[in-house]
Formats: sequence, structure tokens, C-alpha cells
Amino acid sequence: MKATEETAPGILLIDKPEGPTSHDVVAEVRRAIGTRRVGHTGTLDPFASGLLILCVGKATRLAEYFHILPKTYEATLMLGRETDTDDRTGQTTAESDGWRGLDRESVAAAAAARSGRQAQVPPDYSARKVDGRRAHRRARAGEQVELAPSQVTVHSIEVTGWSPPSVSLDVTVSTGTYIRALARDLGRDLGCGAHLDSLRRTAIGPFGVDGALPAARLRDTDSSIVLSARMMTPAEALGWLPRRDLTEAETTEIAHGRAVAEAEIVDPHTASLANPAVDDLPVALVREADLVAVARRDDGMLRPDKVLHVV
Repeated sequence: MKATEETAPGILLIDKPEGPTSHDVVAEVRRAIGTRRVGHTGTLDPFASGLLILCVGKATRLAEYFHILPKTYEATLMLGRETDTDDRTGQTTAESDGWRGLDRESVAAAAAARSGRQAQVPPDYSARKVDGRRAHRRARAGEQVELAPSQVTVHSIEVTGWSPPSVSLDVTVSTGTYIRALARDLGRDLGCGAHLDSLRRTAIGPFGVDGALPAARLRDTDSSIVLSARMMTPAEALGWLPRRDLTEAETTEIAHGRAVAEAEIVDPHTASLANPAVDDLPVALVREADLVAVARRDDGMLRPDKVLHVV
């Protein structure tokens, strides 16, 4: 398809396999749709698989709102070995057979103790920046990496499989949480070390991987048609946000960057949000099923932050 900047804005759910990077998947979608204006809302490591949410066209401006949503993973940890990357792709840095004295109950208790808000030190091999350079670039160059901890939230963590030294977990976390680092820290809590052996992202908020298009379909000859059919509109994709329906006159006001009254906001069902503080969420401003803008609450008014509709 010939590249065009008139591509309709939308949101795609893609199931990434193990192997390619998230950017590889973005490149495939760009090729299939015929536009460079495609972005992701959060990457997966190459060895990981699962759900990617991609924004197309003007919808790339909405990527930040998906960061509000919790992420759910199926993870497998391997006890007894730490690596420099905190996952199976790295070099061994420490080994222990202390896992032999553990049972499922003790591992489950240690995992449960990792739930809640906490400070997490990102992996040395991560995209976090240290003095303007990516940490993984410094680590690969043999430099000492010292990353400041970030505040993250583990909303839930459950042991789903026990075949020592392998442990399977279902984990739901806030954006910015490294499951590799969680595996590392849980191994240290248990006194034997651990690394992440496999990872699959199964959900982001209300969006499940079962509803995603397998990335292999992006290379089909009819991929552009398939993607067009699977594309959610911005209003559909942000249906989990509180909504304010606009009149025609209000739509014009918002399109020019002016505020409208906060009245008549419809709150969504927020069971998919791990922290459903509806009053703290942005508000989707909609006119006849089209997303006009996303706004913030300000002293009884809704002030547009991102405007998609232009008059």
C-alpha cells in the first residue's frame, strides 16, 4: 500500500511471538498499512511474547493514556541462578542449590510478600538512561551501571506452577515494572537467586491477548485488509475512561482548545483497572461515537489535553 499520512487513526492489538523486537512488529505494521505513523504503548523484550497495543495515525498521540492500565503476565522463573540480564539470555553471575530446600508454600509466601507498592531497581540491561545513555549500552560496554530505584506496584502475584527449580507465576503490575527484576528480587528473597526464564503478556487492562492478531499475519498478502478490519477506533479503545458526550457547539469549543463544563460525565465499568480511582482518570470527550479529545478535570471544567478533532 502506498504510504499516506491520511491513514485513519486507530488502535491495534498484536500478539508478538518470541524472537522479534517490539520495533520489528511496529515496522511490519507500518509496511502493511502504508504509514510510518505507528507507535507502541510499551515494549516487550525479544525473548518475551504476548500483547502489544499499537497506535496508528493521529492515535499515536494517545499512547500515554494506556500507561495507566495494569499489565498481566504469565512468567516462569528458574531458581538457583542469577544472570547479568536477569533473564535466560544473560551470563551467569551467581549459582546456588538452595532451591532444593524450598517447597511451593514457602515460594508462594515469598511471592505474596512482593505484592504492593515498592521500590524496584531496574535491570542493568534495560532501556533506562544513565547520564543520557541507555543502561544496556553502558552494561554491554563493560561500564558499571547504577540505576536509581523506581516506585512500582505489584497488584497481584500468584504461584501457578511448581516444578523445582522452575516456578510459574501469574503477575499483574503497574506500567514500568520489570518482571525480570521481580524474578531477581524474589530469588534473593528466597536466598537462592533466580532469573526470568519465559514471559508472556496476557493482558493490558481490559485488552486480552486472546483478542489480538498474531504477528505472523502481518506478512500475509491481505494484511492491510485484515488490519483495517481489526482496527479499533480511538473512542472504542478508550472506552474504559470516563466519557463526556459533546454537543455540536461544545465540539467546536474543544477543537479550538477551550474548556467545557464537567457535568454529565459517564463513568465506565472499571473492574479491569487495578486501581479504579475514576475521579483521577482523564475524560474522553466524544461526539457521535468519535473521540474529539482527551481532557483533564480542572475546577469543574474539562480542559482538553489532546485534541484529535479539527474544525
